[in-house]
Amino acid sequence: MLISLLISSLTLLFPLGHSSLPLVINTWPFKNATYEAWSTLKAGGSVLDAVEKGCARCEMEQCDGSVGYGGSPDESGETTLDAMIMNGDTMEVGAVADLRRIKNAIGVARAVMEHTDHTLLVGESASVFAENMGFIAEDLTTNKSVNIFSQWLKGNCQPNYRKNVYPDPSKSCGPYRPKATVARSKRARHANTHSHDTIGMIALDRDGHVAAGTSTNGLTHKVPGRVGDSPIVGAGAYADSAVGGAAATGDGDVMIRFLPSYLAVELMRAGADPSAACKSAISRIKRHYSEFFGAIICANTTGHYGAACNRVPGFNQFHYMVSNSESDTPILKSVDCF
Repeated sequence: MLISLLISSLTLLFPLGHSSLPLVINTWPFKNATYEAWSTLKAGGSVLDAVEKGCARCEMEQCDGSVGYGGSPDESGETTLDAMIMNGDTMEVGAVADLRRIKNAIGVARAVMEHTDHTLLVGESASVFAENMGFIAEDLTTNKSVNIFSQWLKGNCQPNYRKNVYPDPSKSCGPYRPKATVARSKRARHANTHSHDTIGMIALDRDGHVAAGTSTNGLTHKVPGRVGDSPIVGAGAYADSAVGGAAATGDGDVMIRFLPSYLAVELMRAGADPSAACKSAISRIKRHYSEFFGAIICANTTGHYGAACNRVPGFNQFHYMVSNSESDTPILKSVDCF
């Protein structure tokens, strides 16, 4: 009995898990992004540099078609990008949403943080800002995205994210008009588990400085102008160098309502280990949306890390990448969803 109590006490003081700094952790098996961020840290770059370069690598490689140009066309066939980056030392944030014509969304997000007093720029104005900052305007459309869009049109615009409109959105394309009476949804509509896989990344250096960031092209066939959780501070990602960081991925329209990344960091501040903090953040959403698709990664300033995900059909395990001084090379990790 005494030994059990002692072990429990030690577990509270020194949570189980991997501990070593520096650390890079990111959502999904985006190994090259992890490597880019880790190499940046090892070369003496800052945690902000690491997050920016890691996410930018995914933007250029069009990770899983869900990050960067040429993926997730909206209802009008256009690809738009969302991204954010957060400095855990100063609590400064830069973010862009509905960004058009610019491939390097995470770079523009950092420019918002470093060259304005603002936090978030959106739409056409964000693109003009980016061009003024020296980013190159390019067409984000590719043959692949054109094909995705044309197939969607041929299939009567299915799936889409409209409700309480006519013509019937489950059978027809728009333009849509609102119905006179709004019916309450009997059941929430859930995002396809393959329709979006944001990259979310957390980086910590040897001194415990923390940065976090995200980049995505959003939800395939979204209503133009839609912004998900990725560029929203506390939802897509959060960092505080006094505690650690977190980053989320999944159904952004649901997850944005619960600020899971902020919640996870606050739970770690209160003493929860990263795995428990991640699980609690997912549990909070599950109470209201039991079948939502989502996952979160968490890391604290001692180098411990964890992840959690909600179990839904076709999504029983969440894969993520880790690089730290124990491995010195990106390692694929997984966690069973609950």
